[in-house]
Amino acid sequence: MSAPTVAEKSVSSRADQWSLIQPPPEGYTADDLDRMPDLPPHTELIDGSLVLVSPQKLFHMLVLKLLERELDRQVPEHLLVAREFSVKLAKRQRPEPDLLLVRTDALDEFDQTWVLPSAVRLAVEVVSPESEIRDRERKPELYARAGIPHFWRVEQDGDEAVVYVHELDPASGRYGRPSIHRGVLKTTVPVDIEIDLAGLRGR
Repeated sequence: MSAPTVAEKSVSSRADQWSLIQPPPEGYTADDLDRMPDLPPHTELIDGSLVLVSPQKLFHMLVLKLLERELDRQVPEHLLVAREFSVKLAKRQRPEPDLLLVRTDALDEFDQTWVLPSAVRLAVEVVSPESEIRDRERKPELYARAGIPHFWRVEQDGDEAVVYVHELDPASGRYGRPSIHRGVLKTTVPVDIEIDLAGLRGR
């Protein structure tokens, strides 16, 4: 059975309005995302529910641009930096991290729309006001449960980017206490990397 259209446009005498259809009782599945023709770009699936992405702030865009460029420049050839590409974590979990480090051997089709968590070395989320709880709590929980070994959470502190670097504890299946990076992000996991976080506006 094909998945229903997600959004329908209805016109009233006052203004155009959008209304979302009711999800199935058991929630959507990860495979449903590829069958819905009218999904807005970068829609995620968390706990069987669709999550629509709000417009991003300048800070979010600049941080992603910086991290993507520096990771591209510094990571080894067997890893690919993927921006806003979804990960099929479970039947009803398909988030779309802001950035991923993915094994290149897991990317073999140009029509591919997702990767498995076993191919992911690092997931990165830049926290936005509307996604604070998801980025700080639910998504790290899901990434850790799926076995993604490294997770970075990026927060805005005034004009500064602060990066919280988490590593998976195999014994507990959770991310341990993070190392916190201001000014310069320097770490050896999942790869040797050094990124100047200062001066985002000049980049």
